[in-house]
Amino acid sequence: MKTINKISFNDIENIPQLVKDFLNQNIEGFEDYTFSLDHFIKQIHLKKDSFTSNQREVLSETIEKQLSGLTLSTKQKENIDYLNQPNTFTITTGHQLNLFSGPVFFVYKILQTIKTCSYLKENFPDFNFIPVYWMASEDHDFAEINHFKTENNYYETNEKSGGPVGRINISDTFFISEFEKEFKDSVFGTELILMLKEAYKVGNTLTDAIKILVNRLFSEFGLLILDGDSKELKMQIRDIFKDELLNSSLQKSSKEKVNFLTEKYGKVQVNPRDINLFYLSDTRDRIEFDGSKYFVVDKNIQFTKEEILDELENFPERFSPNALMRPVYQEKILPNLAYIGGNAEIMYWLELKDYFSIINIPFPILIPRNSMLFLKEKTIGKIGKLDLKLEDFFQNFTVITNRRILKDNTTLQLLEEKENLLITNFSELKAAAETTEKSFGNMVKAEEVRQLKSFKRMKKRLLHAEKIKQNELLERLENLFLDVHPSKIWQERVYNFSVFFSDYGYAWLENCLEEMEVQESKLIIVAI
Repeated sequence: MKTINKISFNDIENIPQLVKDFLNQNIEGFEDYTFSLDHFIKQIHLKKDSFTSNQREVLSETIEKQLSGLTLSTKQKENIDYLNQPNTFTITTGHQLNLFSGPVFFVYKILQTIKTCSYLKENFPDFNFIPVYWMASEDHDFAEINHFKTENNYYETNEKSGGPVGRINISDTFFISEFEKEFKDSVFGTELILMLKEAYKVGNTLTDAIKILVNRLFSEFGLLILDGDSKELKMQIRDIFKDELLNSSLQKSSKEKVNFLTEKYGKVQVNPRDINLFYLSDTRDRIEFDGSKYFVVDKNIQFTKEEILDELENFPERFSPNALMRPVYQEKILPNLAYIGGNAEIMYWLELKDYFSIINIPFPILIPRNSMLFLKEKTIGKIGKLDLKLEDFFQNFTVITNRRILKDNTTLQLLEEKENLLITNFSELKAAAETTEKSFGNMVKAEEVRQLKSFKRMKKRLLHAEKIKQNELLERLENLFLDVHPSKIWQERVYNFSVFFSDYGYAWLENCLEEMEVQESKLIIVAI
């Protein structure tokens, strides 16, 4: 494996402009929340002053309890103990409980979190930095997470859903036998199959499964795994949940940021609701207020104000944060400095800055996660032979293809030569027409537009004709695009980590970690 290119997010067309502006410190009010050592020093002091020893004790005990069924590495045990010390902080990433981890970027974001902690320790040796993976165990959209894809197959499991996905018990394991057929002859196939069988054993919950899998992959790196579906942890955020029920504070305080982001960038990632909480019963459903009572959407459950506050006081575990409230919950219960997430995650975090100020919780540094792409050397060779660059595959590839099809085309050159001559001639005509009656001048301008449209049509027809003539080249370009973008989207959003682990094992994880960028957000392209 060899890294052959690292492309800045600024040079990739389909990275959202909002993310680029954030990284370039072009959004007023967010300049101090990008990656820099100075910003981390500031965050350390803010968090140290706002996070109590009692919170540390609850967190440490909860994590130890949640991980008690796993075989922990020495580094993990040390990290749990470190949580009790005032000089210890976390760097966090989060993700859904996708079947067998889902798309491979799940692995990349965790490795970046781990490497960021190592980088900070090197620069601030008097402090401890612990990588944390936050399990989105309370999400309820099982269809989003019940599958994964390899190069050759699509795997899916079916279970009864509707409530928090983390609580779903595994009963359907047909996908395991199918997976075994695909990978039994791979170099590290046996290791993968054992991982899958251990994690998705009948009777385990999906929370159990992901804990087992993630621990198997990352325990030696000291990663701690946290499940927010916990009464002990939610007891610490009851005051914020109470305020949300009574005052809709998140929506009110984020309104200005939401309006600003909408006006400048067209839309926001997630729109705040009046109440940004769910209620957990056998399902997970929104809580709404009709002016006189609180009710759970699609359930025959309702509360008076006094009843719902009493419910929150005694059973905080029955209240679940939505996508916008979850970051608040995370930052409340962790001594956290930074969050590493995908572009969509970063965009909805930005909506929350004013709300964090109101509830007096330090807003964290936000780090758009790196992307990685593994390409066969044969594919890279084909790209070079066609005089293309890897960067071309992350621009508008239709434009790149059209340019390649018409490269050195003499007919196009002649058309453009005559078109430029036409523009020159009409420029002289328009100058002369200005000395005559206005309607004549307008006619000359209209005629120029008409003739230039004809040239545009001719170039379009030429491209169509050349695509027919150069059908073989066009097919090669399209196939190369699919080699780089399986299913026409980024590789990391399609393939499961097993595609790469099956050939390289834990060495692949080490290589990813070594090549991972920390200080900048980049696309890292590796030849295999």
